[in-house]
Order: sequence, then structure tokens, then C-alpha cells
Amino acid sequence: MEHITKEFPGVKALDDVNLEVRRGEIHALIGENGAGKSTLMNVLSGQYPYGSYTGKVIYEGKECHYKRLSDSEKDGIVVIHQELALIPMLSIGENMFLGNEIKNKYGVIDWDKTYSEAERHMKMVGLKESAQTLIKDIGTGKQQLVEIAKAFSKKVKLLVLDEPTSSLNDEDARMLLDLLKEFKKNGLTSIIITHKLNEIEYVADRCTILRDGSTIETLEKGVDDMSEARIIKGMVGRAMDDRYPEREHHVSKEVALEVKNWTVHHPLYPEKIVDDNISFHVNKGEIVGFSGLQGAGRTELMMSIFGKSYGTGIKGELFIGGKKVTLNNTEQAIHHGLAYVTEDRKTNGLILKESIRFNTTLAALHKVCNHGIIDVDREVHEAEVMKDEMGTKTPSVEQKVGNLSGGNQQKALLGKWMFAEPDVLILDEPTRGIDVGAKYDIYCLMNDMVSKGKAVIMVSSEMPELLGMCDRIYVLSEGKMAGELTAEEATQERIMQCIMDVNK
Repeated sequence: MEHITKEFPGVKALDDVNLEVRRGEIHALIGENGAGKSTLMNVLSGQYPYGSYTGKVIYEGKECHYKRLSDSEKDGIVVIHQELALIPMLSIGENMFLGNEIKNKYGVIDWDKTYSEAERHMKMVGLKESAQTLIKDIGTGKQQLVEIAKAFSKKVKLLVLDEPTSSLNDEDARMLLDLLKEFKKNGLTSIIITHKLNEIEYVADRCTILRDGSTIETLEKGVDDMSEARIIKGMVGRAMDDRYPEREHHVSKEVALEVKNWTVHHPLYPEKIVDDNISFHVNKGEIVGFSGLQGAGRTELMMSIFGKSYGTGIKGELFIGGKKVTLNNTEQAIHHGLAYVTEDRKTNGLILKESIRFNTTLAALHKVCNHGIIDVDREVHEAEVMKDEMGTKTPSVEQKVGNLSGGNQQKALLGKWMFAEPDVLILDEPTRGIDVGAKYDIYCLMNDMVSKGKAVIMVSSEMPELLGMCDRIYVLSEGKMAGELTAEEATQERIMQCIMDVNK
């Protein structure tokens, strides 16, 4: 890709970007949120058609003028996006050949051939399920493998993966990366976009760093330093000696939130217990972490506390500021000073078709209303203030949230809840799929909250993050409390030991 420049109204997303990928290599594309990585891949695939950008895309020696995705797919370029494009209520086989159906001579779909072909491609990625299994009945890790099998059904030569491991646990992520290495032996070329820097060291032959829409440098394994510290310096323009900001620990003896004997049943299968007799507390001025493997029940626990937004047959006691409360809906939870920043910002956190201004005030509309009518000027002012506080990169608060990069969407989501001025902030995977610079900003925000005597609960699958930020860590395993560790006691090994002890 030579001298690629791409502009949107009010913003230059790519500015004279150059990228060279060699046949048969795994090439990492990295940079902060908003650096232009996904935009560049959308140019490559024809999602942004020829003519909407300047510069050249040269593939296998020919200049490409792709007008749509199907044009690049015919040439064997397949992009797997961070948000998987699968239909939950259809089978694996149906998803794999959607829009590319196998038909018999009468123009009718040949289901026997569809499912046998699907299973042939599934074997290549190590999926043992039947091709007639519905997508909704397999986990995220296996859905990611279905997308790769789907790419093979399109005779892929260049596979582009955008944040393929952001929603996977460590075990599934390592399996996926090993699979890429295996495909590389068979001549497949891959481009991987990731924020997990340890993955780059593990899997990439070379990496190209983008910053603010421009190419900074390309590093090569065995020739250049490809350590995490070196990559961060390229991404943010400076060395980041400490990934976690320092803070003075002033944990109050006063309890901000306490949960006693909390039990939650599954909303669709009421006989199934998702969280079983859980008790915990968080003090004012304290950051408390929740660790556990996928399926441990952490998100379900937090959502059930936040106005029973998950689960049925919820039993137990909830105390806020020492007073027993019953929160039957999210409105009551917000009224009592609770805020829940969801892990799924696109579905449950933000209204993507609306502006930053609209989203910012959603959880506390009373603050911008006069006699029940929204004061738009005041709303604009408050949204501007939150945008500056969060460091959201955008030309205007009237920008649609759906047009922002992942990290800036996360900042807009945090801005919405900070505007509500909560006493207890629950953060569910707050740094998933965002870069080191944006992560640091979120950590600073957490420290700022607890310095004012507020309480923060952080659910995270990244153990280094929990160890770097929390005063105490609770460990959940299969819906049960597996342990409680102070910051001094906590190590990755101790956390895993707690999980193993429960599973014996």
C-alpha cells in the first residue's frame, strides 16, 4: 500500500501511509486507538472503495481498484473484524456459506454438500463440532475459529485479523496464534491487528507502527528490537516506564458497598445457579478487582447488583453506604450512586447512531433539564467538559459515537457514567481492545475517583492489570467465591491456585 490518504468530514484518518507485507509472513499492524489501523484495512479490502482515498493498493504485482468487499475476496483477501459477522440463530454451515451458497444444477441449495464442505474447513482449524450446530451454542473462541474456517471456504491467500483475541481467554488466544503459525508453514500470509503486545513478540515476523494516521516505522524480528517497551515507544512517541500510574493508598474503613449471600439464577434456565451465595465488600477509596476464567460469573454478578439487569430469582442483601437497599431496576441503581460500565460497549453501553453529546447525558438527564425539557446548550457544554476530561479524540461532540475508534468509544462510555457522578463505579473489562496509552488514561481516572473517596470495582481478565491497580482481589470460579487476596498476597500463581482449589 503506497501513499494512502483517507479523509472523513473534519478528520484525516490516514495521511500518506505506506505498508509492505511479504508473502508468507505474519505482519502485525499496531498503534493507539484512532491511529488508522482498521481504516487502512478497510481501504485494502474495498470496504472503502477505490476513488474514496488517494494512493495505490498493489497486490500480487497488480494495482487493485476494489469497489466492494466481494472484489477483494475474489482475489483471496479476507478480513475478519473484531465484531464477528456471524448470525447466532443460524448453523455453522449456514454462516460459512452465507452469500456464497453451494447450489445444485436447479439453483437450489445443496445442504449435504454445504455441511460436508463446512466440516472439511472446520477440521482445518481444529473444530470438532457438527456443522449443523447453531452459532449461539458455541463460545466466543470457537466463533473466532468459525470465521477463520469461513475465510478458508473463500480460498484465502491474505488473511487480515482485527483484534482476533480481544474477547478470548489466554488459552484460546494462544491456540489461535499457534493456528496462525501453522497456516504460515502452508504459505498463508496474515496481517494481525492487536493491542496485546506479548502476542506480537510471540507470533509476528514484522510489525508496522501507525501513529495519528501516519506510518512511523516497521520493525523486523531478529533484526530490530521488538520488545514490548520498544513497541510502546513507537506507538505513543515516548517510553512508558510504568504501565500503571502510582497512587497513594487512602482506603477508608467506611464500607461503600457490601453484598451478602448473593445468589443469581440464569434468566432462561431458572434451575441453573450462575452465582452461588457470594459475599464481598468494597470500602471508600478502594479499588477492588474481580478475577476468574471465562464463565466464572463475574459479569453476571455485577449486572445483577446493578438494578437486577441480569438473572432471575435473585436472593441476598445489598448495602450501600451502610444502608440496606433493594434495587429493582437500573434507574434505582443510578439513583443510589451506582454505575456499571459494561464490557459490551457497542450493544449495551452506547447508542452508536447518536452523538457523543446525546450519549454523555443519558444516565443523568435531570442534570441538563429545565422543567423536564432538555437544555441543549447546557448539554453541549457538559459533553465538551467530559470530552476534555476523558481525552476523547473527536472533531466535535456532535460526532456519531459509531464513527469513533474503539478506545474513543470506551472513553465516551466512561464519560457518560462519570457525568452521573457515581459513588461506586463498576468497570467490566474496561480496557478490552484498547491501546496502552488509552489504558493508562483509564487507570488515572480510577485513581482520581478513589482519591475523592469513591469506590471502584474492576472486573478484568488481564491479571497484570488487576495486580497493578487493585488494593484487594476477589477470585470467582464457576459461580463460587474462590478466594480473597490483598495486594501484597496477590500473584498470578496465587490467583490460579484459588481457581484450581475450587475446581478439585
